[in-house]
Amino acid sequence: MVGRVTVLASGSSGNATLLEVGDNAWLVDCGLPPHLLGERMAAAGRSWKVVRAVLITHTHGDHWNRDTLEHLRRLNVPLVAHARHHVTLSSQGTYTPLARAGLVAEYAEGVPLTLAPGVEVRAVRVPHDADPTYGFRFDVAADGLGWSLAYASDVGHVTPALLDAFADVDGLAVEFNHDEALQRNSGRHPILLQRVLGPNGHLSNAQASGLVETLVGRAAPGRLRHLVQLHLSKDCNTPTLARESAQATLDLLGSSAHVITATQHAATTPIEIAPRPLVPGVAAKFPEATPPRVQPPLPGLSDDA
Repeated sequence: MVGRVTVLASGSSGNATLLEVGDNAWLVDCGLPPHLLGERMAAAGRSWKVVRAVLITHTHGDHWNRDTLEHLRRLNVPLVAHARHHVTLSSQGTYTPLARAGLVAEYAEGVPLTLAPGVEVRAVRVPHDADPTYGFRFDVAADGLGWSLAYASDVGHVTPALLDAFADVDGLAVEFNHDEALQRNSGRHPILLQRVLGPNGHLSNAQASGLVETLVGRAAPGRLRHLVQLHLSKDCNTPTLARESAQATLDLLGSSAHVITATQHAATTPIEIAPRPLVPGVAAKFPEATPPRVQPPLPGLSDDA
C-alpha cells in the first residue's frame, strides 16, 4: 500500500498533515478552519470525503480549531486524542456535540491503535510546554511489504524514548523550528526566548539535524527516504537555513533522503512512500503501557472495513 503524505500547513498559525493509505486518509492535527483545510486538500487533489479520523498531538491552539471540531461532527469523523487532551477540550462548546455523537476516541502512549487493516499508529510522549504532547509512528504492512513514518511537530529536546520509537523509518517529519543565532538575536522578550530555547520549547535546526544524524546512523543503509521539515519559525528561521542544516547532515552520512520543507501558507507537494519488502531492522521500542492494553478500533471501523 503506497503512502501519501501532504503537509497542509505547518507553523505557529496552524498545523495539519494529511496521511493517505489506499482509499483511507487521516489528519494529524487540525489547526486551521475547515474551509482552509478543504482548500489545502483540494490543492493536493483530495477533499474532506477521504478523511477517516483526526489525531491530535497536543492542545495548543495551533493544532486544533473549534470550528473544525464542529465540522468533524457534521461529517461523522472521529477525533482521536489522549485522555488528558479530551479533558482539556471538553470545555470547548464545539467539543461536547462531538463527544455526544460518540465521535471521540483515545490513544495511549506506546499502545498500538489500528486505523485500518494493516495501518497502525503508536504515540510517543515528547517534551513540550503543552503537557502532554505526543509524536506518532505510523506502520503500514500488507503481503510482506510495508513502510513507516515518524511524525513530531513540537519537541523541546530529543529524548532516548523518541529515538527508540522512531527507529528505522522510511519517512521522518520533524520540526526544524529555529536557527539558534537568529533566535538569540531576535530582540524577543527574554521570557519567550527562555521558553523556545528551553527543554520544553522547540527544536533548533542543529538539534533537529542531530536527531536526523542519530536516526540515520542507527538505521539500515538507505532506509530513510523522505525528511519533512515542520514548524519553521517565521521570524527566527528561513527555509534555506533549515534545508542547508538538514542537507549537510544527510550528505555527511551519505544519505539520499529527499528533503521537503513545509510552510505555513501552502500545502506541500504530496510525498509518496512506496512499500518495500519487510526485512528485519532496528526494532522500534516504546515505554511499556500501564496497564498494557490494545486500543479498540476507531468508531465505525470493523476488521473487514
